Amino acid sequence: MKKIVLLSLAIILASTPALAISRYNSMSMTCAEARATINRERAVIMRYPAKRTPKMTLYDRYVADSRSCDVGFYADQDYLPTKDRASCPVYICRPATDFDDDTLIFRR
Repeated sequence: MKKIVLLSLAIILASTPALAISRYNSMSMTCAEARATINRERAVIMRYPAKRTPKMTLYDRYVADSRSCDVGFYADQDYLPTKDRASCPVYICRPATDFDDDTLIFRR
């Protein structure tokens, strides 16, 4: 019984940081507000309507830079729809294996 309690506690503690990330609706923000929020919080979840099926909501994690990505990932430019722009430039984490062979990874 003690092992089950300890295992349950470990699982709960391990999942807690994932709950700390803020969630926002990108369509309620301007591009500047979305970028400022991402830079201030370092990583956020943004939700937005799908282009092909506007009734469907999409979610993704956007980051300030590569330091906000897990090991083996890097920040790559992506675009997010906002209240004032159809394509606001932001960063998203991508696996380092997406790099071409001649590209080097530099971390601060």
